[in-house]
Amino acid sequence: MKNYCLIVVAFLALNLFYSCGEKTKTPVKVEEKVKKEAPKKVVPKIKKEKKTPKKLPKITYEFLEQYGKDNPETKIKLITRFGDIYVTLFKDTPLHRASFLFLAKEGYFDTTSFHRIVEDFIIQGGNSDNEQTVRYRTELKNYRILPEFRKNRKHKRGALAIARSWDNNPKKLSTPFEFYFILSPKGEHHLDGEHTVFGQVTKGFDVMDKISKVKVDRDEWPYEDVDIKIEILE
Repeated sequence: MKNYCLIVVAFLALNLFYSCGEKTKTPVKVEEKVKKEAPKKVVPKIKKEKKTPKKLPKITYEFLEQYGKDNPETKIKLITRFGDIYVTLFKDTPLHRASFLFLAKEGYFDTTSFHRIVEDFIIQGGNSDNEQTVRYRTELKNYRILPEFRKNRKHKRGALAIARSWDNNPKKLSTPFEFYFILSPKGEHHLDGEHTVFGQVTKGFDVMDKISKVKVDRDEWPYEDVDIKIEILE
């Protein structure tokens, strides 16, 4: 009996030795806290397509001022597979309103998607991995416009604002091709005076929230595209 007990003890000790020496095969999930930085431009991978945008005009401030006068609409509908988002564009940000309407009517935004999604922060649209998107930007020479900061236009929930580069951009020039909506009920007021707010969601807050919950990769780009189509209402 004594010999049997010694054998059992030796077996258990040997098993414990090898168990402690093995490497775990279970992957460890690292929870990364998303830093709420200013909306940034994401450089997409290019897909080859044959479509090309039509000949586009040279964008100047004079062009945008006149375009805004000729196109007075302020109501738009942004269509996605999750539903529609209704937005009012502000008249007191005339350059941004005119630029957004121009790009929408020329079909630029219809080549794009929501390409950056940060839950409880923003959903950012106006870019894609579509070659046609890049060709629009190239022909329009990636123009930028002066900010139009207004004290009464804050980054509250549902605010529509424009993206910009934070590097080598002391004048805070806007990148009109990309926009974002604020998700947080408390707003994101650290962005006030940094990005131009030029519109406000009036209906479709639930759609914003649905979009914010899609799965994204480490660059905050959705695994499944959330394509955009914009309809001008009035």
